[in-house]
Amino acid sequence: MSDQPPADHLKAQGRALVREAALVAGKWIPAGDDAIKVHSPADGSLLGRVPKLSAAQVDQAIDAAAGAFPAWARTKGKARGDILARWADLVTQNEDGLAALISLENGKPWKEALDEVRYANSFIRWFAGMAERLDGKAIESPNGEDLILAFREPVGPVAAITPWNFPAAMITRKAAAAFCAGCPVVLKPASATPFTGLALAALALEAGIPAECFSVVSGGQDVVGGRLTGSELIRKLSFTGSTSVGRKLAAQCAPTLKRMSMELGGAAPLLVFDDADLEVAVSGTVAGKFRAGGQTCVCPNRVYVQAGIKDAYLEALTMRVAALKVGDPFAPDTEIGPLIDEKGVTKVEDHIARTVAAGGKVLTGGQRMTGSYFQPTVIAGGDDELFCHEETFGPLVPVFTFDTEEQAISRANASEFGLAAFLFSDDLNRAMRVGRAIESGIVGINSGLISNAANPFGGVKQSGFGREGSTYGIDDYLQAKALTLALR
Repeated sequence: MSDQPPADHLKAQGRALVREAALVAGKWIPAGDDAIKVHSPADGSLLGRVPKLSAAQVDQAIDAAAGAFPAWARTKGKARGDILARWADLVTQNEDGLAALISLENGKPWKEALDEVRYANSFIRWFAGMAERLDGKAIESPNGEDLILAFREPVGPVAAITPWNFPAAMITRKAAAAFCAGCPVVLKPASATPFTGLALAALALEAGIPAECFSVVSGGQDVVGGRLTGSELIRKLSFTGSTSVGRKLAAQCAPTLKRMSMELGGAAPLLVFDDADLEVAVSGTVAGKFRAGGQTCVCPNRVYVQAGIKDAYLEALTMRVAALKVGDPFAPDTEIGPLIDEKGVTKVEDHIARTVAAGGKVLTGGQRMTGSYFQPTVIAGGDDELFCHEETFGPLVPVFTFDTEEQAISRANASEFGLAAFLFSDDLNRAMRVGRAIESGIVGINSGLISNAANPFGGVKQSGFGREGSTYGIDDYLQAKALTLALR
């Protein structure tokens, strides 16, 4: 779309999709008096409520998924793919309203929210096309006489727990893969942004996903998370969130030996070498860092610039960041919306204060604005240790200097996290050499935006395990079964 519709029209479309309920096996359970309140981070207004489900109600969703699993698993891959394709068509038809709903409950600018809806939909279409291509393999036995047939079968009912920063995309890249494989899903979206997930689920049911195969549950993590991780009927957990929560969920899953995939925290390094194209490096830094206002697990958390290009890079970056427009998510010229809450603002302030105390200098920004808005900030110098171990999750770019390639790799790897990394260099040999040396699951070379349906997304070290999207993203939802034919 070239022109953005009027704000009042968009807000009305978004609010029309709000469902103040949970979804359990096709039945909408309305929010009662004891409910979770959802507020807009842009102005603090109340958007609605979702219920705090009881343990028994969560168990109903789990039981429904388990009961529906055999029939859904037997459904032909093409039929599952056709349903996913219809779901994608419905998302496209409703993309303006879905984007507005994201802006209302998450705060990201509407145009960026629209990009997220389309990004989310790319996973539905990707796995729709994959559903009839889940081939097994024929293997000749070492004895030369037997034939081994390896089939790929769905693992079973899946629990998906998703974060607030991408309330559409983090759902579809899990749920679409699960449905593609033949697995029902019980989804717990973030309590701060539940309405996007509920709207997507309503469209999925309209497309033909069996009602028992897709439940959306809300409530306290101790109740909902505890039932999902403790149930023997749930055979896989897919989680995106912090490393600390991921550890707890993994421990809770251990007694039932669930299959798990964990996309956890990051502290992404971005390296700029002397031979980089300055404009490409600055544009890539801004694009990667300020998407969702810096509230992404893969955005650059710390920037390292080689000494020869440092001054030119800092000057260009500071000018670009100072020009970013902060404002209401529905204003057409807004580039950065509010942070999700006051806690997010406080963390950015803390990271700036600690970096300045260590010798850093604020080059632009550095101050909170009204509400949970914060100025886009560039800070140069100080100690990078803070940013190696803590995600800022806000619009702050800390820039440090290095001299040699070896130093850059060493600092890039000086973190327990390893989700994403970025490097800018016009030397192909260096780019490949450094890219392979960085301990990270995903590396962007001369690009600050690296997430798409074809890219196997996931981390190493304390950033988790498993991959989402791509041809690898289906593997965690399938298990191999071998039949040996004794041929005589």
